[in-house]
Parts: sequence; structure tokens; C-alpha cells
Amino acid sequence: MPVLPRSLEIQGEIAAIRRDIHAHPELAYEENRTSDMVAAKLQEWGLEVTRGLGRTGLVGTLRKGNSLKSIGLRADMDALPMDETNDFEHRSQNVGRMHACGHDGHTAMLLGAAKVLSETRNFEGAVHFIFQPAEEGGGGAREMIADGLFEKFPCDAVFAIHNKPGVPLGHIVTRSGPLLAAADRWDIRITGRGGHAAHPHLAVDPMVVGANIVLALQTIVSRNIDPFDSTVVTVGFFKAGSAYNVIPTDVHIGGTTRTTTPENRELVRRRIEEICRGAEQMHGVKIALEHRPGYPPTVNNAERARFAIDVAAGVCGEQGVSDSARPSMGAEDFSYMLERVPGAMVWLGNGGGKEAVSLHNSRYDFNDMAIPFGVSFFVNTVERFLADGKA
Repeated sequence: MPVLPRSLEIQGEIAAIRRDIHAHPELAYEENRTSDMVAAKLQEWGLEVTRGLGRTGLVGTLRKGNSLKSIGLRADMDALPMDETNDFEHRSQNVGRMHACGHDGHTAMLLGAAKVLSETRNFEGAVHFIFQPAEEGGGGAREMIADGLFEKFPCDAVFAIHNKPGVPLGHIVTRSGPLLAAADRWDIRITGRGGHAAHPHLAVDPMVVGANIVLALQTIVSRNIDPFDSTVVTVGFFKAGSAYNVIPTDVHIGGTTRTTTPENRELVRRRIEEICRGAEQMHGVKIALEHRPGYPPTVNNAERARFAIDVAAGVCGEQGVSDSARPSMGAEDFSYMLERVPGAMVWLGNGGGKEAVSLHNSRYDFNDMAIPFGVSFFVNTVERFLADGKA
């Protein structure tokens, strides 16, 4: 089955909603205007609406029949703290805020699916449309779960779409297992003994210690991780000193690690700790290490990923899907939902080929031509999953 005719009929309406959201971006936990708009549309189409989960998050629910089977569909609503450099009519009107990751498109497509399903109701059970705040580092999914998301709205499966620049328009790709990485941050603060640059023997130079630590960190991936496993250790900054002729007292190093398995996540954390403790003993300095766990890896359930690709093939054709997408070392807080409920995230082509403007770029824009594919995928996913009403 190709894209649904109804998804083409409402494309203009949904694109207008998408562009309105794009023009009025809101940061994490500030998505009040967006949340108000979403709630109003859902209520207009006859859905039950529950607000206040994860502060600005909300859930719209459609029910039909007596089946206890249920499905969750998720979209994120927040923007990024950056300025937009596009000059089209729907560019951001809010300084320092931009929908540079396509969350405006995700929200609009899920609204489109809610509209279609509210009209057709070709399913047995419950559909929960989850509109989540604060994906961009704020952990909105985690906060919705803490507020009782899956206790109040039990789901037998949960699915999400993220747009993917460079993947052809009309294509949907995913994979079972890890799709995106865990993202952690760490700070290393080295305290030595400052002094005159002309008399280094009277000081304990933390810069030399920091330089050795930076190099040692690179051995974690090259010498401790299986070469077939994807892992990244990146130093993001090295702050020290302010004068040509002074050996500073302190050094501050910060960075991020990306891993796709819990085992490697723990291994990397432990090795950073061991490197720091070893440097402390070797050089006679004091080292304070702070490790801040971020989003866990986004791991698709194998059965749900196969189901999603099968649904996608009905929308895009067999030539327009792939179940072997290359994992990304980016991170995504849909991971928290997948830890609680078996499900899958798929990537929807945003087009552009090799010249595609990437996510988090000041000239990015969601491709409105992708809307019918996303709406059709969501609708068909619900109708297929809730077809027989059996849990």
C-alpha cells in the first residue's frame, strides 16, 4: 500500500502547522505555545487529552472497542538554542531559538496521524499520541516516565520517527539493536603547583599532566574496545593558563563519550577513572573527576523493528526501506521509552543527498514533502498492530 490518499489531502494543513511551529520555536520545558496548539488540535479531533506530564508534555488518546491492547506513538516538541540563518517566510521569529532538528516536523506528522485515525478509527484498542518536551538534552522522556506515563497510558509497543537528512525522500530505514549511542559527559580538573615559566623545576605543571591524559584517553577505544564495537571518546576542551611566562596551577578538561552497549559504557567510565588515578600517582597532582551519565543507547526491539520495516515497505515500497541502517553515535532520549516498552525508532528520509543540510545546522529545514510518508507510517503502524485486538 503506498502513502494514504488522506495523508496527501491533509498535507497542506499539516505543513502549515509545521511551519507555524517552526516559526515559533521553544526550548526544553518552555514548549507552552506548542503544547497549547497540539492540545487544541487533538481536542478538536475528539481525542482525550492529558497535560502536565514532564511539565509541558501531553498525551492524546483514541480508544475503540473493548480490547486492552494499546500502542504509543511519540514525537518531540522542543527546539535548539541557536540562531537560524534561513530567510524563508517561516523562519524562526524567536532570537536564539531554532527548530534545527526537525522536531516541528515530528510533531506535525504525529498530529496528522491523529487526525486521520480520529476519522477512520480502523483499529481495536487504544492509541496514545505522546508529545514529549525537552529531547535536546533535557531528558523529557525520562521526566514523562517519572510522572507515570506508562502507568497512566500502558503501551504494548511504542514507535517514533526521526527525520534523516541525506536519506532519500520517501525512504524509511532502521535496524534492530542499537540505533543511537549513549551520551555521557565528564570533567577532569587537575590541580598542580603553579610557578614561573623560567623555573619549571619549582612547579608541578598540570599542563603536562593534562596533555598526557588527553593522549591516554585515546587508547581507550584503540586498545580496550573490540574493533567491531562503535565507541567514541572525544575531548571537547582544554582550559589552562593565561600568560606566556606562567605555569598555571589548574587545568580543566572536558569531553563526551558515546557507546552502544552497557558493558562498553561502564568500561569507558572505568578506564577514564583509572587513567586519572594513574596520572595522579605518576605526577604528584590532585585530580577531581566528575562523570555525568546522559541518555542511554537507543536500542530497537528486534521484533518491533522488523514489524516497523514491514509497515514501512507498505508505504514506501520494498526499494524504499532498509533494515540495516548504519547506527549513529548521536543520542536520543526516546531511549528511555525503549527501556520500558518494546518498540522501535525509524529514520524518515528528508532528502538532499550528499549536499543535504545536516541536523543542528543553522540552515536546516524539515522537508514538508516527507509529511505524507510519516503520517502514513504512523497510521498503518496503528492499524496493523491493533488489527485483531489481541494483546
